[in-house]
Amino acid sequence: MSFLTRCIDLAKRSPFTLLGAVRTATKRAGGTVHNHGHSPGKRLGVKKFSDQFVLPGNIIVRQRGTLFHPGQHVKIGRDHTVYATVPGFVRFYKEKHMRGERRYVGVVLERGDKLPRDEATRGRSRFCGLVDRNSTEFTAN
Repeated sequence: MSFLTRCIDLAKRSPFTLLGAVRTATKRAGGTVHNHGHSPGKRLGVKKFSDQFVLPGNIIVRQRGTLFHPGQHVKIGRDHTVYATVPGFVRFYKEKHMRGERRYVGVVLERGDKLPRDEATRGRSRFCGLVDRNSTEFTAN
């Protein structure tokens, strides 16, 4: 009997004898977890939107890096948090910078104002924190 006929006879009896032992799974296949066990999200993003009223110290934008740069009546913290320094209304605007544009955040003192402010015609915007003693709150007494 030749080698070829012996192989064909064995293949007729069981297909696994040519291949050797075939292992079957004893456990179900489970996927791997990629983002499991990490720290929670940092709650970044815009906190106060355009035309919303802010008080001094209110956070306007929490960010990593300077996506939004500080404009008028606004400062930037050590972790790039942009916050208001005066009471007013939030404004977002863009200005040309080198070859591209930069996004800025500012606070205006009156609701109708626009940024960037034309200082040549309107002058600088100043907030002194003083109280108007001629207003109706003081004259009613």
